[in-house]
Amino acid sequence: MAEATLKVEGLVKRFGGVTAADNIFLEIEQGQIHAVIGPNGAGKTTLVSLLSGTMTADAGRIMFDGRDISGEAAYARSLLGLARSFQVASLFKGFSARENVALAIQAHRGHSFRFWRAAANDLELTEPAQSILDAVGIGKRSNVIAENLAHGEQKQLEIAMALATDPKLLLLDEPTAGMGAEESQVMRVFLAKLKGSCTMLLIEHDMDTVFALADQVTVLVYGRVIATGTPEEIRSNDDVRAAYLGTEEDTAGASGH
Repeated sequence: MAEATLKVEGLVKRFGGVTAADNIFLEIEQGQIHAVIGPNGAGKTTLVSLLSGTMTADAGRIMFDGRDISGEAAYARSLLGLARSFQVASLFKGFSARENVALAIQAHRGHSFRFWRAAANDLELTEPAQSILDAVGIGKRSNVIAENLAHGEQKQLEIAMALATDPKLLLLDEPTAGMGAEESQVMRVFLAKLKGSCTMLLIEHDMDTVFALADQVTVLVYGRVIATGTPEEIRSNDDVRAAYLGTEEDTAGASGH
């Protein structure tokens, strides 16, 4: 059996008297989309921050691609192939979509302090940037300034920037947050196209997106894993339904941080 892309063992994070990550165990196989769901305050964003390195765990171990990265800084994890998108799109708002992706490529190549370089005119950057934008479905919007893109397009652009780092694992923190039904559907189709070619950990409040995309689902409640299984197993799990999903009618509207 192949080594898991990500293996989390006994991860703990406390904030004063609050345990945001309570002995978390998690395993993501290569090519999988593994969703993490849970109610408000469940610790989902804390988990992503621990995995990406923007927050340090109090205990536990994070194995990434067979390597212990528990003590690695966020930038080092990024260079190893771990990329993150945020709930609120993190973009260079005054640059075009193509320039944003070109800058992400430039930074990943080790030139993160050379933003003044004419990335917009460097074919080694702009050609792959355009290809990535085409792949995520906003290629025709490549010349549009990022702040002028629609909300859903900004989220697609941020994922394009993450893909520009050629990640082995993509951490997606609420990719459909703030989207209407039509934009959410576009994002689902886009992520479905990535499935298999990119391993993903998906933090998501939209149950339609979770059950449409995920191979495995982990449920967090108060920082603790209460269940992991296929979407079908999670949907029918009594503990999960009581803690989070509620009735069948409530499932589509369940949300959490």
